[in-house]
Amino acid sequence: MTNDISNDLFHPLVWEQAWANDSFTAVKQMKASGIDPAHSFDTKAVSFNKDVFSAEGQQRTTRILNWIQGQGVPFENASILDIGAASGGFSIPFAQRGGMVTSVEPCVPLQQLLQENADRMASGKVTIVPEEFQDIDVTAKGWNQAFDLVFVSMCPVIYDWPSVEKVLQCASQFCYISSTAGPRENSLVNEVLPLVSEDNQPIQHHGSDMGYLLHLLYLKGYAYESIVTHEMKTVEMSKHDALQHVMMILHLHQVNIRADAKQVISDYLDQQYPSGIVSIQEGGRFGKVLIRLQDRSMYTMEIPANISAQS
Repeated sequence: MTNDISNDLFHPLVWEQAWANDSFTAVKQMKASGIDPAHSFDTKAVSFNKDVFSAEGQQRTTRILNWIQGQGVPFENASILDIGAASGGFSIPFAQRGGMVTSVEPCVPLQQLLQENADRMASGKVTIVPEEFQDIDVTAKGWNQAFDLVFVSMCPVIYDWPSVEKVLQCASQFCYISSTAGPRENSLVNEVLPLVSEDNQPIQHHGSDMGYLLHLLYLKGYAYESIVTHEMKTVEMSKHDALQHVMMILHLHQVNIRADAKQVISDYLDQQYPSGIVSIQEGGRFGKVLIRLQDRSMYTMEIPANISAQS
């Protein structure tokens, strides 16, 4: 029995098949609920863009970019492929920090916002590729190891090991991938779930993609740094948008809800949020991994002498 367990734990094919067959991965759940992953932001592009470029959103972006640079990844004059670029939350600062950025984004409303944001830059350039990454022939495009850094943040192009290999195929030096690393948290869902759930069961979403990714990178001999953090943000919505948002989450995770759930939630919002503005805390655990494809040794950051002396 012990040998069987050991073989499963350390056999890449077992993990590849488990990932491919897991019905709780993000993309599988979206498709099961009738959502097209590549166009899930078509109707909320403007609000998404506002959030990304808000003060809080820019702080999140800065923390992530500083973490990547802190691992010795240069942006200045680097060729960077941003897959699932959305409205440019990372493409724009990459370009502002001196990167030569190619942004892949299939959603037309987000493409338009990305172009507007890029046009407002004082310096730097972003080249937009308006295609789904899954449809791109990397070899025909001339993207084999063409980019110093390939960046994939919270994008549904990562859903099994072959999809990871396609992303890695484009990178010559570094590849960054992030995704959820556990259940997503939403305060409004927590409030209304006891009112509408038929079986009063918690939402089943395990955020399993990051677990499969990290384990397969380990088994296949890649060099990488990883970090898992817990992040929350405050989102304010109108009652109408909040209702749509919470119904989408319940539908996405296939929660068994009562037939009049939408009306029950609407009545609850009227009672609890008379101002018409609903404040929601949402987030969860998120994993980030930086894969080293060329220099696979540990990066040593030089500490300024005055700081070293003080310590």
